[in-house]
Amino acid sequence: MFDRLDQLEARYEELGRQMSDPTLVNDQENYRKVSKAHRDMEPTVEKFREYRKIKAGIAEAKGMLADPEMREMAQAELDSLEPRLGPVEEELKIMLLPKDPNDEKNVVLELRAGTGGDEAALFVAEVFRMYMRFAEQHKWKVEVLSQTESGIGHGLKDVTAIIEGHNVYSQLKYESGVHRVQRVPETETQGRVHTSAITVAVLPEAEEVDVKIEAKDLRIDTFCSSGPGGQSVNTTYSAVRITHLPTNTVVSCQDEKSQIKNREKGMRVLRARLYEMEAERIHQLQAKDRKQQIGSGDRSEKIRTYNFPQNRMTDHRIGLTNHQLGMVMEGMLQPTIDALIAHATAEKLKAETAAG
Repeated sequence: MFDRLDQLEARYEELGRQMSDPTLVNDQENYRKVSKAHRDMEPTVEKFREYRKIKAGIAEAKGMLADPEMREMAQAELDSLEPRLGPVEEELKIMLLPKDPNDEKNVVLELRAGTGGDEAALFVAEVFRMYMRFAEQHKWKVEVLSQTESGIGHGLKDVTAIIEGHNVYSQLKYESGVHRVQRVPETETQGRVHTSAITVAVLPEAEEVDVKIEAKDLRIDTFCSSGPGGQSVNTTYSAVRITHLPTNTVVSCQDEKSQIKNREKGMRVLRARLYEMEAERIHQLQAKDRKQQIGSGDRSEKIRTYNFPQNRMTDHRIGLTNHQLGMVMEGMLQPTIDALIAHATAEKLKAETAAG
């Protein structure tokens, strides 16, 4: 581990020297790449320097213990420094774990009603609102691309949005899967608790350089935007349906009044889906046991349950239960997300230790 850290520090210093080179400063594209690499390395290098400083301080204090006049001060220094060494070393191990290249990306968020009819559609709208509240807390920008209303209440059969901001994918990537809700629907006259399910997909947004799409592989249809019950919202053919013929992937976008803007947004979603399909194919080759991101929407394939009568949310992957469901639905997701990230990091550390 320390050999890797020495190499990282040497590379960090080399990049720092490059950044002061006038020829690089004049080449803006390369300068951005070098400065980003330098910036990305900085936290790990700073933490390594902190570790070395603590280590040197411990060695110096131990050397002073033999001197009766310095012993008390040396012991106080050791008492201060030694408890810090282990935690800093653990932080360094985590910092050296392989980074997910998608963590910094924006995301395409897709929610769909599964089992449960109108009740599932109502829950889609509520969970989408929960993510909007969470996005607001992080000052992320949310852009709805398409949504299909259920025709009852404020329900949504499905909704697709792009969320843009700092490290969005790193925060939301563990939200993918089936979310189950247990409660008494408004239409239930006998007070029975019903179970419904929705699916959530979080896809890293792909750049054009990540996914090459040939024009000949696309079929683009235009149609009039429609509202609940199929009623026409406008009479211009501004809504766009894009079909990627080789994979039969279909994307619709009707949020904008401009056909050009709808097409641009639709292509962003298509690139994200194709990128995810390719990433999934590579993952399947590398690890046969990786589960599909989304199941069929059946209630048995759940990652999380929201139980309204008992005021609790349970994440089944890590056995986490929160008894403040109302706050969760208002977007207070950070404790759950932090716990999921911590669990994933611990699993990676275990795997690295076993491999090492």
